[in-house]
Amino acid sequence: MATDSKKRVFAFEEGDGKNKHLLGGKGANLCEMTQIGLNVPPGFVLSTEACLDFLASPTKDLPPGLWEEVQAQMTALEKKTKKGFGAADEPLLVSVRSGSAMSMPGMMDTILNLGLNAATLQGVIKATGDERFGYDAYRRFIQLFGKIALNVDDVYFDKQFELVKMAAGVKEDVALSAADLKDAAERFLRVVQEQTGRPFPEDPYDQLLIAIKAVFGSWGGKRAVDYRRQFNITPAMANGTAVNICTMVFGNRGDDSGTGVGFTRDPGTGENILYGEYLVNAQGEDVVAGIRTPKPLSSLKADMPEMAKQLDTLRDRLEGHYKEVQDFEFTIERGILYCLQTRNGKMNAVAQVRTSVEMVKEGIITKAQALQRVAPDSLEQMLFPRLDPKAKVTAVASGLPASPGAASGIAVFDADRAEMLGKEQGFKVILVREETKPEDIHGFFASQGILTSRGGKTSHAAVVARGMGKC
Repeated sequence: MATDSKKRVFAFEEGDGKNKHLLGGKGANLCEMTQIGLNVPPGFVLSTEACLDFLASPTKDLPPGLWEEVQAQMTALEKKTKKGFGAADEPLLVSVRSGSAMSMPGMMDTILNLGLNAATLQGVIKATGDERFGYDAYRRFIQLFGKIALNVDDVYFDKQFELVKMAAGVKEDVALSAADLKDAAERFLRVVQEQTGRPFPEDPYDQLLIAIKAVFGSWGGKRAVDYRRQFNITPAMANGTAVNICTMVFGNRGDDSGTGVGFTRDPGTGENILYGEYLVNAQGEDVVAGIRTPKPLSSLKADMPEMAKQLDTLRDRLEGHYKEVQDFEFTIERGILYCLQTRNGKMNAVAQVRTSVEMVKEGIITKAQALQRVAPDSLEQMLFPRLDPKAKVTAVASGLPASPGAASGIAVFDADRAEMLGKEQGFKVILVREETKPEDIHGFFASQGILTSRGGKTSHAAVVARGMGKC
């Protein structure tokens, strides 16, 4: 297969699942999962080489010929899905996701529901018979696209959304009606117009082009650069991000739909159980962004018994194939399970040691492989401070322990201030937020621990903190 600079776009059926440098970890795994027969929505990958060519361009234009390759793949995607990109009937919607050779959770950008406009929105409503679902997908798309591709601060959208919820007298977005969500979408379109001076782009191909450029550009964003510096990720290890274009599947189609994140084993303790969280009637960003507190996967048997069985099978297939604990994302749409992503799970040292021993006993890996799984410097984590189990104390509050250990410090409510006090002035600080956003990463590095009032054990905050060995 050609991997030179001439071919820069690969369908999931043809990409080399072992070539993470070219396709990024996410893209390579989507190709490999497709090729081993897992239920992955169809799509294609733009290579990291295309990203580097884009970043080297003084005008920040796509390299010559790349857009034509993308258009050819979109035509192929229309044939596979029997849907039309920009069509008023049976419209095709896609997600546009980043993915570098090294896992960098939440450090680069994702846009969902791309392809929606006034015409395709009506097509979605007609095809699904569900007006509420259509407007829910639309308001999510406008906010994500506005933030990532058009640089509109989340604050403007959040303020309008809070006003919609207050007017409706509800706290959770799932309680909003179709009319409420239509109001939110219209408000969000006005936010984009006011903040950019231009109307929201209606042409799906314009949306796609802007989104690809934005995701390529996120490789050079502050949080991605800070993350690479903190974890010593060199260009030889990961250079540039791929862009993954994937057919949308919807976890917010009703009570027989949902979305979640799972680990094939507990990343906090290493216990051999399916571990993770999910939300019924939600989209993936709701779980990883921590904007709603999800349910543990152990509850899925009660909500969707058949899906729980299929998830157990998926867990065994992923771990059996990759010979490593996997951190995977899934969506259930109208009772059908799709696997959207998998990668090696970030675990603390205690979990790494336990899983290494147990996976040898289970015959999954050899003793030599087990020793290589545990980085020597991570063993320091096993000596981290923790609360004395014999201490007689009364807790002021309790929450979800997403990462083991204990920490104390001054409560700081802003990532910039945490960096200033923690890094520059040497104070011990705890970063306290409603939910953390990926752009708070510099505050993580300066803090002893992270405390949030929303989100679960698989949110970006939890995954990144656990990888750092911070509680």
